[in-house]
Amino acid sequence: MQDESSTRSRPADQQADGVMEVLLVVAPDPDLDPEAGERVTRRLKAEIADLDVESVRFGPSASAPDAAKGTDAVTLGAVVVALSASGGVFTALIETVRDWLVRSSARHRVSLTIDGDTIELERASDAERRDLIDAYIHRHTSS
Repeated sequence: MQDESSTRSRPADQQADGVMEVLLVVAPDPDLDPEAGERVTRRLKAEIADLDVESVRFGPSASAPDAAKGTDAVTLGAVVVALSASGGVFTALIETVRDWLVRSSARHRVSLTIDGDTIELERASDAERRDLIDAYIHRHTSS
C-alpha cells in the first residue's frame, strides 16, 4: 500500500489496469470544530491505509489555504482510494467505513462514489445499513 500525496489527472472513479478508484467524502459531525473534523478524517484515512489498497490520498481539494475562513468540512474530507477491482478489497473498504461509523458516537457521514454511483453512509439501523451496503457492493463486484 502506498500513501500518495499528489493527485492524478484522471477522474477519481476511472478504472485503469484493474485498479478502481473510490472517492470518499467525509462530512464530520457538524458540532465538531474544523480541527477535530480534520482529525477524524485523518483517522479514517489511516484505517483505510492499513487495508490492502493500492493507494490512499486526500482528494485535490483536501487542504484549505492556511488563512482560509469558513472551510467546508466536506471539501476537507475528500479521500481517494485506489484498489484492485478484483478480490475482496472493495468489501473490506466498505466494512472499514461502516465499522468506523458504528464506533463513533458522533454524527459523521461518509459518501462513497464509484463511476458516478454514490452511497451515503450515516447513522441508520444495522439492518438498513447492511441492506444498503450489500446492494452497493453487489453493483460494483458483479460482472
